[in-house]
Amino acid sequence: MKKYILLLLLLPFLSGCSDDDKNNNNPYLPDYNFSMEINMELPSYAQLMFPSNPVRIFQAGVGINGIIVMNTGSGFNAFEVSCPNQPLGSCSVLTLNGVNAVCPCDDMEYSLFTGLGPSQYSLKPYRVRVISPTLIEVYN
Repeated sequence: MKKYILLLLLLPFLSGCSDDDKNNNNPYLPDYNFSMEINMELPSYAQLMFPSNPVRIFQAGVGINGIIVMNTGSGFNAFEVSCPNQPLGSCSVLTLNGVNAVCPCDDMEYSLFTGLGPSQYSLKPYRVRVISPTLIEVYN
């Protein structure tokens, strides 16, 4: 009898699970390990001190083709600058359109607050650690 009661109690939790349409196992974007400290006192990164001002960073060894970092107002997000739904190529580098990133290959827009867009794969996220009010670390 106890087993049936336990099953009835767990049933709402099990039925509440749903499949997510977005997939993080992206076949187009390989995983490369990197770590980069960003000093927001430097002029090239100063706009990260203010919310909703994304910065594209193209530096050798950082991400696949670079990263996009944005202050969301409640923290920082960092994403790969490569289009998540295209094979790597000359047109697969995201451009910025306000607080969205746009893939020039297919004109798909992705939110830099969530990384989500209309396609199968979302933007590839990277971890961000706040070291001090003016220094963050982005890493994979």
